[in-house]
Amino acid sequence: MLTAMARLLVVKTTAGADAPERCSQAFTVASTAVSSGVPVSFWLTGESAWFALPGRAAGFELPHAAPLPDLLELLLEAGRVTLCTQCAARRDIGPDDVLPKIRIAGAAVFVEEIMSDGAQALVY
Repeated sequence: MLTAMARLLVVKTTAGADAPERCSQAFTVASTAVSSGVPVSFWLTGESAWFALPGRAAGFELPHAAPLPDLLELLLEAGRVTLCTQCAARRDIGPDDVLPKIRIAGAAVFVEEIMSDGAQALVY
């Protein structure tokens, strides 16, 4: 149904375990979009930066929500997942620490993505 839509959906989550509903919404919307064939770029910023590390998503729980590890796996397989450069640095997270397929990039890349023709950005 949505596969005819070629525009990029850029989802940035600033929330982690500190705001579980907001965090889960971001992961759910992004994974639903990518499952529907929408190109998705998913950004981990702020407290969600921790989910770039192996095993961290498994510790996240929210009643009546899809398991975060499953949503992250889907985004890694079918979308693009980026960890914010500054957020990583503030948490002493380096390129060798993150899950495979997660890139580390900064504001210039985020702005480039959200300003591309037809892009839609959502921030949670």
